Amino acid sequence: MENIHINMMAVIVAVVVNFVLGYIWYTPLFGKAWGTEMGYKMDEKPPGSELAKGMIFMVIGNFLMAYVFAHNIAVWDPTTWGQPASTESPAMNACMAAFFTWLGFYFPGDLGSTAWERKSWKLFGINTGYHFASLLVVAMILVYMK
Repeated sequence: MENIHINMMAVIVAVVVNFVLGYIWYTPLFGKAWGTEMGYKMDEKPPGSELAKGMIFMVIGNFLMAYVFAHNIAVWDPTTWGQPASTESPAMNACMAAFFTWLGFYFPGDLGSTAWERKSWKLFGINTGYHFASLLVVAMILVYMK
């Protein structure tokens, strides 16, 4: 019988850390390049209501991603099914969960955006890099705070 336990504190920490990662990724690290590739005028600031809406949606999205990812990680944990624990380290389990989730669910969508929405390869690299980094950070938090 399955025994899935989700540490909601880990999910909340993952949401906060992922939000901070998104800020760092899309502001000081790649903000100018991302804005240029998106066609934004870098000297114009969006209205406060638009920023607030974006941040609220990002928090909601971060929560959904972390909560569902916690379930996925738990389902692939042998102890959930009454089996002996994996011989892999928690870090390796987190890396594998992040990589295969990114490869199967994020990478194809990012490729599709590049192909069908005529986005640049530079934008592809920025966005898919963030998606992978985000999954990796969230997976580490979920695995170590299990």
